[in-house]
Amino acid sequence: MTGGVESARRLRPRSCSSISGKCLDEVRQTRAAAKRSAMEETASKPGSSAVYPRKRAGMQPVRKRAALSNITNQQSVVQCVGPGNGTVDVRVVGLKADQECRGDKNAHPGIPAQGAGEGKGQGASLDCEAECGPRSNSEAVASLERRTVQNLHISQEAKDRVKQGDLFSDKSCSETSEWSSGELCYEDIDNDHCDPQMCSSYATDIYEHLRMAEMKRRPSANFMESIQQDVNPTMRGILVDWLVEVAGEYRLVPDTLYLAVSYIDRYLSAQVVTRQRLQLLGVACMLIAAKYEEICAPQVEEFCYITDSTYCREEVLEMERGVLNVLKFELTTPTTKSFLRRFVRAAQASCKGPSLVLEFLGNYLAELTLVEYGFLPFLPSMIAASAVYLAKLTLDSSTCPWDATLQHYTGYRPWELERCVRAMHELQRNTKSCSLPAVREKYRQHKFKCVATLVPPAALTVEHFRELE
Repeated sequence: MTGGVESARRLRPRSCSSISGKCLDEVRQTRAAAKRSAMEETASKPGSSAVYPRKRAGMQPVRKRAALSNITNQQSVVQCVGPGNGTVDVRVVGLKADQECRGDKNAHPGIPAQGAGEGKGQGASLDCEAECGPRSNSEAVASLERRTVQNLHISQEAKDRVKQGDLFSDKSCSETSEWSSGELCYEDIDNDHCDPQMCSSYATDIYEHLRMAEMKRRPSANFMESIQQDVNPTMRGILVDWLVEVAGEYRLVPDTLYLAVSYIDRYLSAQVVTRQRLQLLGVACMLIAAKYEEICAPQVEEFCYITDSTYCREEVLEMERGVLNVLKFELTTPTTKSFLRRFVRAAQASCKGPSLVLEFLGNYLAELTLVEYGFLPFLPSMIAASAVYLAKLTLDSSTCPWDATLQHYTGYRPWELERCVRAMHELQRNTKSCSLPAVREKYRQHKFKCVATLVPPAALTVEHFRELE
């Protein structure tokens, strides 16, 4: 592998004759309005306008990389070698090539998993062809509204399958901050009714809906074996690793990165992609996610530039249209980050004050799983809960990391997280030999409290996953 995993090279200016000086000035003004660093001055050479992307403090510049056509298709699993442990495969043990998401035992208890490529059933997408018949505008609008309501509706039967005990039970306002869940007492993290941004009155309903929605738009767990022919997990890992650097280069919010990876996996679950167009898919998905999440999304020309002009503007826009059609414009989907905010808040309920180290460590462990294809069988909520579990265990291995508050708000018991936590623990330990370092380099920075340098637990025993008493 020469271009895919080579060390990051510094971006160098190039001529952008297709972009006028006036357009570049507008781009700079837009960036400044979003409180981002302005782009450096254009080259002084007459007749040319060169763009100098911003450099990140404390990190290697984003790689200006050509297409991933030079990656061989021989390696099917990303493997990391740990000191003294030999080769460790982070893919879930027992995952067969012909395994369907529907039969995944790691799904939330009581809920049948659903792949993103099925397109049938209760969560079916809007059928665009059915709307193209000869009808009046009012009939078309009414039909579209009716189909939209049906698509967003979640039946009571589905809700009953998700609910565990009183996990999502409604509670009336009370003066006390402790609640009883059977024999376990937990802290009420939604008692801050003075802060409207916390949505205390609606938080329970919001996360109940997210737990249902994560099943409706879930990518397939075995698309590499069943659908893709020219792309393997190694290439996907290299692409996601590069997108982590792109997100840092343009200072995108974490949700943009998680959404982009989700769009990539959902597209790969439905369409065959060649290795020459894999990076184009990643750029288009990042563009869509940035438009969805960012106040000021990067321009199409900027995404073309970071690929070393491998793809032109028209190709990126064409791929964007293709992704939107395959996803059927269903862009709202819960990610690991959506649940991680909630679960970190529940974990901090037992702390005297907010723990930034716990939050950053949870984010670090969750982002590590983005690169690994082997974590697709796990639900986003399970990955988020496992990240909090392992983060607390890393910070204090002498006490049980799980408590009644976390069990109540995550909906997972310790033994249900064991498989995911063990896979994540192996991923955390193999820091010296992994060839995809973007996430680790990111969280070695002081602004993230250098959580990537923390020593992980030596081993996980059965006692760590004992049922709460």
